[in-house]
Amino acid sequence: SLSLSLSLSLSDQHPFLQNVLSNHQFLHSTVDTQFIDENQDLFIMKPVQNRAQKLLHYLGHVMVNGPTTPIPVKAKPSSIDPVIPTVPMGEPPVGFRDVLLREGPEGFAKAVRAHPGLLLMDTTFRDAHQSLLATRVRTYDLKKIAPYVSHSFSNLFSLENWGGATFDVAMRFLYECPWKRLQELRTLVPNIPFQMLLRGANAVGYTNYPDNAVFKFCEVAKENGMDIFRVFDSLNYLPNMILGMEAAGRAGGVVEAAISYTGDVSDPMRQKYSLEYYINLSEELMRAGTHILCIKDMAGLLKPESSRILISALRDRFPDVPIHIHTHDTAGAGVASMLACAEAGADVVDVAVDSMSGMTSQPSIGAMVACTKGTKFNTGT
Repeated sequence: SLSLSLSLSLSDQHPFLQNVLSNHQFLHSTVDTQFIDENQDLFIMKPVQNRAQKLLHYLGHVMVNGPTTPIPVKAKPSSIDPVIPTVPMGEPPVGFRDVLLREGPEGFAKAVRAHPGLLLMDTTFRDAHQSLLATRVRTYDLKKIAPYVSHSFSNLFSLENWGGATFDVAMRFLYECPWKRLQELRTLVPNIPFQMLLRGANAVGYTNYPDNAVFKFCEVAKENGMDIFRVFDSLNYLPNMILGMEAAGRAGGVVEAAISYTGDVSDPMRQKYSLEYYINLSEELMRAGTHILCIKDMAGLLKPESSRILISALRDRFPDVPIHIHTHDTAGAGVASMLACAEAGADVVDVAVDSMSGMTSQPSIGAMVACTKGTKFNTGT
């Protein structure tokens, strides 16, 4: 009853329920509304140590915040000073952002679809270090390499450098302004489209925000240099996604609706997240006005055969829409799966610089460039 719940503290309810579940009458006899009154021993509760939860909480704390104990060695931090490659003189080459500024989101999407070869999005500035280093790469370091990226990777589809956990971590752990990061990188990289991850109605936070806050956030992000908004919801909940899509679109950004992939479309026994499920969801997102359709394989579940089945079906259904594939190389099959996606009709795949690729990050950019060289999927990188 409500009165019983209120009379027991949260810490007492767990042992009380354990007593109920182990009670002989509860397990083997008919229980009526007098059960608790007739079994007062239910209230004789042993203290709970809750060691498993405490251990998980401690491990999570260390993973996010780092150890609180001194390093048990006297070794000093490495004195290696990273060498920054020489940056060519003059303005960086023309990139896809010039197309976006000239043609707008719709024209940009058409140019992407018409582009020969496979396009790449570099996640090194965001998801790669979010996946491997808890998003701890500083604006200072990103600015050091940004001019080289602008000159040497001008043919990238986009540079993912914002959204996701970058907003939160910049303020809580790096003591930086995420808006300043966006502004400064935009100055240093004027020619490559910037891309961010927008959590639908959650924006870049961990709860849903008022609609007007999400709309204003996207407006200010666009004003400060953001170009492409990848909008997703972890449960593919359409109302949350559509809100983010409308906010990004009204701000003038390129809308890339992302479907979170799970299951295995190549396994006929797994029907909850079937090929039909993804096709139907894609049609809803197309009706909502997305410029680009994305498959977001956040758990690295896409296998080469699954990739061929899913992307071929999407390409047949939406022949004029750019298809962008995101994955994580957790299972080690990322390069093979992205090649299969390209063969099936994908226009863009996500990669990371070799030293920040693999494992829970994205597949290696070097591997993708080498594997497509001399083929019709040549990345031109």
